[in-house]
Amino acid sequence: MPWIDTAGIALRYEVTGTSPETLLLLLHEMGGSLESWDPLLPLLAPRFRIIRHDQRNAGLSEKPLGPMTIDQSGRDAIALLDALGVTEPVVVIGTAVGGALALHLAATFPDRVRAAIVTSPATGVPASARQGVLDRAARLERDGLRAVVDDGLALSYPPVLRGDAARFAAVRAHRMGIDPAGFAATLRMLADLDMTAELPRIACPVLVIAGQHDLTRPPERVAPVAEAIPGAVFRVLESGHFMALQTPELLAEAILTFLEGQ
Repeated sequence: MPWIDTAGIALRYEVTGTSPETLLLLLHEMGGSLESWDPLLPLLAPRFRIIRHDQRNAGLSEKPLGPMTIDQSGRDAIALLDALGVTEPVVVIGTAVGGALALHLAATFPDRVRAAIVTSPATGVPASARQGVLDRAARLERDGLRAVVDDGLALSYPPVLRGDAARFAAVRAHRMGIDPAGFAATLRMLADLDMTAELPRIACPVLVIAGQHDLTRPPERVAPVAEAIPGAVFRVLESGHFMALQTPELLAEAILTFLEGQ
């Protein structure tokens, strides 16, 4: 998989598929990487061209010192598209913080986004939970991923979804390899994130998906995001926080059904 230096950030990315149909830009979850989409890719690649990348502070992309913002991540994505010569509007698909980034792109760069599909979008945290997010970031930097990984997976990948033990073990092991400092920087970005003003500005078609078994962002927390976006469609799937990893077939069906109606 190649890397590219956009002048602002060095990103690892991959382009898959040669179909002339709509281009998809896949945006992974906090602590994820472009591999977060591996189970979903074979279900979409025959029909689409797909770009995915490790976002800043994640995977094997650059991890700049200091705080990060969603504006930076949005400019990173646009810079990657520009560097690859992509000028046509794309469909952005994102999970959790990647879902928030997808919605940010739709609101901020409307001429570059044809539609947005987001699962468990992390568009902010309640004021009452902010300190807990900051405390988790500090613990990550102090104690590393092993100290927090199982508590996180208990909410995002609960036992009801662990029927495929090998798949769960692989996800857990992958998350052990997350860079603690990069994860902590992303958590602090989330603690300060408030997309209340952005969501009503989104004019493209949007599908918002919640996971019935997602204890991190359950359906009752995700539904208000859809309600804030004019014309957005809201669905609940029998899945969790990492839908592309946990239930790729269900997610692919939801994506294809939605795009066929556009």
